[in-house]
Amino acid sequence: MRVSPDSVGRPVTGPAERIGTGLHLALLIEEGRGEWHARRIVRAVEAMGARMTVSSLPHCAFDTGLKCGIDIPGFKGELPDGIFVRSISAGTLEQITFRLGLLHALRESGVRVWNDARAIERCVDKSQTTFLLHKNGIPTPRTRVCETEEHAREYTADLARTLVMKPLFGSQGKGIGQITSQAELPAGESVDHIYYMQDFVAPADDVFEDWRVLATRHRIVASMTRRGKTWVTNIHQGAAARTHTPDSEMAAISMAAMRAVDADYAGIDLIRTAKGELQVLEVNSNPAWRGLQSVADINIAEAIAEDFLKTVIAHRAHLRSVP
Repeated sequence: MRVSPDSVGRPVTGPAERIGTGLHLALLIEEGRGEWHARRIVRAVEAMGARMTVSSLPHCAFDTGLKCGIDIPGFKGELPDGIFVRSISAGTLEQITFRLGLLHALRESGVRVWNDARAIERCVDKSQTTFLLHKNGIPTPRTRVCETEEHAREYTADLARTLVMKPLFGSQGKGIGQITSQAELPAGESVDHIYYMQDFVAPADDVFEDWRVLATRHRIVASMTRRGKTWVTNIHQGAAARTHTPDSEMAAISMAAMRAVDADYAGIDLIRTAKGELQVLEVNSNPAWRGLQSVADINIAEAIAEDFLKTVIAHRAHLRSVP
């Protein structure tokens, strides 16, 4: 059955199995924001017996006065059993470097971080995602990423196809546009002197449609079709969503894309060419699922929480088995 709005965040198949009893976990969210997703993850994790403390990376610190060297609010100088990263928050280059450094340090300290800094770095930088997809043989539109307007102008000389310009960092369809000639190329200052140029995937029969698949290392959690009135099919840009059951090809390519960036959970954006080839557009390491939940037949937070706990438990068992 479909999850109704008032049942989102609560089990839909009966009482949750208390697999997390005895665990104390951290959830890292964006500072100063009410988090729809965070509330549901906490509720689901705690229904499974674990304790979860919510904080944000700006409140954490390196501290050599502590044995573990890392101070996370709510843990009294100890390390969590696992960490779920919902957001690292916006900030300066120095702040982002510091926060990613904390996540790297937590991983090196034996804490299971979901997703860890490596996966976040690979996904937040679209050029790295695209390269890793290509390197692993996963179909993705031809893409050129280069620095300086001069190089971009060389690439777009005598352009005979439509390109999509995207910001290197960004989500929810913000800041993207099309160019069909070199004359339409934006000035370097307006794109921070980095040009991410991807071949436009023209739709069949003028239907602007793509798919979002939400997956963990354990399974495909949920999927939806997004249809837009324009080529930008993001829900935040007004596209309509409906539930979708991925076929074996879509499931396989989604899991392969997630493995390519080594993510624990991800939102994978897929599209079909006019000739029917399935391609991966992006992989998001901090995916939102509010729109997806409105059409899904599963409690998404509960499924993600269960897979997170299973991963933490398996990781702890592995550490205990290592001499």
